[in-house]
Amino acid sequence: MTVALLFALSPLLVVGGGAVLLMLAEAFGGSAAPSADGTPVDAGSGRAAELGLVAAFILFLGAALSVAVWLVGPERIPEVALVKPYLVIDRFSLFFCLVLCLGGALSALLAAGYLPEHRIDRSEFFPLLLLATIGAMGLAASGDLLAVFLSLETMSLGVYSLIGLRRGSLRAIEAALKYFLLGSFAAALQLFGFALLYGATGHTDLASIGDAVRGFGEVGTELQTRTVVVALVLNVVGLGFKVSAVPFHMWTPDAYEGAPTPATSFMAVAVKSAAFAVLLRILLVAFGDERLMSWGTGWPPVIAGLAALSMVVANVVAGRQESVKRMLAYSSIAHAGYVLVGVAAAVRAPVAAQQGVLFYLLAYTVSTVGAFGALIACGSHGAEATSYEDLAGVGRRHPAAALAFTVFLVSLAGIPPTAGFFGKLYVFRAAVDAQLYALAVLGLVNSVIGAYYYLKVLVYLYMREPAPGAPIAVPMRSGLVVSALVIAAVLVVALGLTPSDVLALTAGAHL
Repeated sequence: MTVALLFALSPLLVVGGGAVLLMLAEAFGGSAAPSADGTPVDAGSGRAAELGLVAAFILFLGAALSVAVWLVGPERIPEVALVKPYLVIDRFSLFFCLVLCLGGALSALLAAGYLPEHRIDRSEFFPLLLLATIGAMGLAASGDLLAVFLSLETMSLGVYSLIGLRRGSLRAIEAALKYFLLGSFAAALQLFGFALLYGATGHTDLASIGDAVRGFGEVGTELQTRTVVVALVLNVVGLGFKVSAVPFHMWTPDAYEGAPTPATSFMAVAVKSAAFAVLLRILLVAFGDERLMSWGTGWPPVIAGLAALSMVVANVVAGRQESVKRMLAYSSIAHAGYVLVGVAAAVRAPVAAQQGVLFYLLAYTVSTVGAFGALIACGSHGAEATSYEDLAGVGRRHPAAALAFTVFLVSLAGIPPTAGFFGKLYVFRAAVDAQLYALAVLGLVNSVIGAYYYLKVLVYLYMREPAPGAPIAVPMRSGLVVSALVIAAVLVVALGLTPSDVLALTAGAHL
């Protein structure tokens, strides 16, 4: 293995190696919080702050190395061909490595403050977070069905464990079990689809599968064509679960609500971003045949239908929630619908649509992690902020926490000049370029509907006071949580002020 190849793989190697080292440090480092009555405690207990800082450093380093490889240019490193087709090191995968490391690092900072505050100082959270991140990064870079499945399961197993971290909570156990069962079902469907693809084409790498699929018309084998169509359906269904698109979203509200909030933020950004990366690669590379990309016989109308359902159903249901955390869960489903608009548009406007999707996922990552982080900051142990009523009057009692929440909600609502506004603008503009006028209009209408439940939070923050005798949420004091919020807020504003520069960087990242 050459130095150049090690450099090209450095984002993956740093995060993967860091996960192993952090796991050893957590297991053999001892407990910093011995039990008062002498009962045994978990290894690493009481060390969440230090391990969280180390995890965040590793992930920020992974993001920096992704940028470094991007600046050098993977096309100038011929050694990357040695790991093909299992790992495809290109600008597309490097962009997603940056997004995933950034989302993971911010979630680690949130967890470093959240876990000790809420008496669930279990330090295995951070090795699991890094292992799930390396699985997500591998998923974004996978060019072979075997690599896709291994990366998908690595990511998923880590996330299942993160959801059930609060052992004494029946809600957390239910959420983890529900996600595990539905996730396993989705993985089985996708694995069956992979088997059908291999049986029909004789290949497992996506590029060779795409070449074989394009030759089916010449061979004239009807059975193979039908097999490929069934495999396509199974793959769309399997990844539909991971991006939480309607009607495959049933696990999302319960999993988001039951998990510790830092795990929820990681799940909302990393799992979704990695799933969209592999969805784009599978659809455009393996199923890139003209017949399968046709609006009459291919996958574009299916993706457009999922986009429409996700936007409409999620926005309508989100407005009826009483839990802010559950509202943000349905909000993430709606955002999956907006991204699917860009995926559907990639057939007719491939470059503009993929640029829009990449920018949207970056903007969504920093906005969503910030929103969950602000919800964390608005509460403390025994006085958490979970419902709208809990947030009443926070704007007057604790203006800094309310201001942070406001910035991220405004971005998620798509109000200029924030990152979220330009993310939606680029996706909907790509839909117009692809002549998907009805889908673009539906997206705009749903953006207006979605603004209702985001602005509802602001009404409670600034225009309501707690009812007499009602519990009052008390914001927590944590420099780690504050630092995550500051970083996310700076990125939200920076992406909103210089969107064209970031969009220009994604020009070379399309498939």
